[in-house]
Amino acid sequence: MKNITSNKIGVLMGGLSAERDVSLKSGAAVYNALQSQGFQAVAIDVGRDLAEVLKREQIQTAFIALHGRYGEDGCVQGLLELMQIPYTGSGVLASALAMHKLYSKQAFAASGILTAPFCCFRQGEVVRLEDLPFALPLVVKPVQEGSSVGVTIVKQENELEAALELAFRYDDEVLVEQYIKGQEVQVGILDDRPVGAIEIVPKNEFYDFEAKYTDGMAEHIFPARLEPALYEKAQQIGLEAHRALGCKGYSRVDLLVTDAGDCYVLEVNTLPGMTALSLLPEIAAKGAGLSFNELVSRIIESASLSIKAS
Repeated sequence: MKNITSNKIGVLMGGLSAERDVSLKSGAAVYNALQSQGFQAVAIDVGRDLAEVLKREQIQTAFIALHGRYGEDGCVQGLLELMQIPYTGSGVLASALAMHKLYSKQAFAASGILTAPFCCFRQGEVVRLEDLPFALPLVVKPVQEGSSVGVTIVKQENELEAALELAFRYDDEVLVEQYIKGQEVQVGILDDRPVGAIEIVPKNEFYDFEAKYTDGMAEHIFPARLEPALYEKAQQIGLEAHRALGCKGYSRVDLLVTDAGDCYVLEVNTLPGMTALSLLPEIAAKGAGLSFNELVSRIIESASLSIKAS
């Protein structure tokens, strides 16, 4: 592993997305972990002047603790590539694919990975239940948002219009998916291998924004309550989804596991949360025996560039 203790590390947090507040918490936790281990870290609240700040601070390595648009979607990764600053996590293409739920689902399907049947609609298009190839209940979500922002489970026809209106507040494209009933299982990937699977039992109808970031709103069960063969299958499918998008280093893969033993991939999170309630640190601790500080250290040591300088 590289020794980058002497490098000046910029912890990129905050940003411009709907997940700004969560990112600030992730960034603060990462910054404190780096500082406590002797790394020379600088906390950077990302704005449109990021290039100037990185240059002024003479940042040599970036730990990306951003979530959502402009941070998790390849934009910041492209800027760092241009500036030749090694960074954590996946590269430009994998980040963009993972953030775009339509393209990621198409990549999963091309790799033989199970994902919920869906239709995609643009703003202004008419969405009618009778035109869909599946029946109620449905899941309506923006194509490019994380943390379950703008997601609704539609059980009755009269709920569809409000669900679409909410999703379109966050994106010009929305996915309408067939609802899949199953256990919510999340697989942690670190150093490009699975390190465990955790089951989420939310107190709300599904693992929504409130359940993800409010203490006591979801029960975390590790290891996930699956038969050993199915547990291994879930981990393997998580790794396959990570690889199908070309992800690198670490990620968290969200699955629904049905009673029939089918594993449906919901999404791959290339920059999973690093807060006190976040799942990847919990999976890494219970599955790989890594403390939060050790996890942060492993991630920063894997920082790299995807594009070779000409």
